[in-house]
Amino acid sequence: MFEHIQVKVEGGFDIPFPRMIPVEQKFAITKVDDISETVHDEFLKNEVQVKIRPGMKVAVAVGSRGINNLQEIVTHVVKEIKRLGGEPFIVPAMGSHGGATAEGQIQVLADYGIVEQHVGCPIRASMETVLAGQLPNGIPLYFDKHAYESDAVVVVCRVKPHTDFKGEIESGIQKMIVIGLGKHKGATFIHSLGFDQFHSVIPEAGKLLIEKTNVALAVAVIENARDETAEIVAVPSEAICEVEPGLLVKAKAAMPKFLLDEIDVLVLEEIGKNISGSGMDPNIVGRTGSGLTEGFQAPPIQKMVVRDLTEKTHGNAAGIGIADIITTKVFNKIDFGYTYANCITSTALLGAKIPVVLRSDKEALAVAVKTCNRITPATVKIVWIKNTLEMEHIYISETYLDLIKGRDDIAITGDPVPIEFDSEGNLTTALF
Repeated sequence: MFEHIQVKVEGGFDIPFPRMIPVEQKFAITKVDDISETVHDEFLKNEVQVKIRPGMKVAVAVGSRGINNLQEIVTHVVKEIKRLGGEPFIVPAMGSHGGATAEGQIQVLADYGIVEQHVGCPIRASMETVLAGQLPNGIPLYFDKHAYESDAVVVVCRVKPHTDFKGEIESGIQKMIVIGLGKHKGATFIHSLGFDQFHSVIPEAGKLLIEKTNVALAVAVIENARDETAEIVAVPSEAICEVEPGLLVKAKAAMPKFLLDEIDVLVLEEIGKNISGSGMDPNIVGRTGSGLTEGFQAPPIQKMVVRDLTEKTHGNAAGIGIADIITTKVFNKIDFGYTYANCITSTALLGAKIPVVLRSDKEALAVAVKTCNRITPATVKIVWIKNTLEMEHIYISETYLDLIKGRDDIAITGDPVPIEFDSEGNLTTALF
């Protein structure tokens, strides 16, 4: 579709790009060394053990996010439930993700290794829900039918800053209970209120659903700036509303960021749902699919270029609209059914809009540089990252050298690398 579009820019696409320098951004790191031991210790807590009794049918809710060590964590949660006499099974808790179908959600879990032979229990996936309650404004609260009919629900999730709103509760336990376990139907009703209401709606709906359903406990994960498991905490249902805000504070302090004051051009090797709900984390890039920006701290970025979608996103390009420029390669990988289902459910249509599409990496990067204001190819500041989860080792252009001189939080780790292309304009420089 876009392959034959002839784009003309003043001076053409043959511009001198600065060489890229590999650097390490240094973050404070805390890490869980033994997943098995940590999960076991959490399930030894009295207030956790009493939640699982022999013979109970236990629904283990697992979402669609790319949580590091997810398969291992889920496997050991399943083992602990069995140790206590429970009979666990997995339910997908991911709202409308996976194309809003049971088969699609099973595939999302399988991509993370969440299959029966690996985690030790069956998976029961359905888009059927039960009306579990209602908010004072009349909004119904739906809950996965398999989970609702179980004897107990254990929510396995990551607590982190949300990609579209700010509050004491963002992404984490209560959001998974309200939206993840609400499936497509529940997620649609909640999102119809708008992200500007989520800071109050999620805690209100979460509290009500914890009271009205059989949520027994949550296994909450916090990750560090390297996308590693920093903490695992088992929280009994009666403590979730009190404990979760503190976990979010810890998660915000642990997350990565750019340690630079300004960026002219940001190049992302890949985006995807396994990276962030918005494909790229707005908490890092400062742009959101909802259009809301208050509370999202990031250096100013003039232009953003996306080079690829992750394999695990299955063509779901939700969040692509945050970027300014993509290539035809990226466009041709988009599954518009998955992408539209996700963005329509969330009501954040900006995330599904198509950026400027150019035929090659060379055209994309040249247009990004040429459309930046108050810079020239000789002064442009370019930052190149793999994705917004892997922020410790990145590339920056030589034009940053004077700005990072003498800093102890950014260290040069290698020699400068030229940006080079083949005759078709495809990047031949392997940065990641």
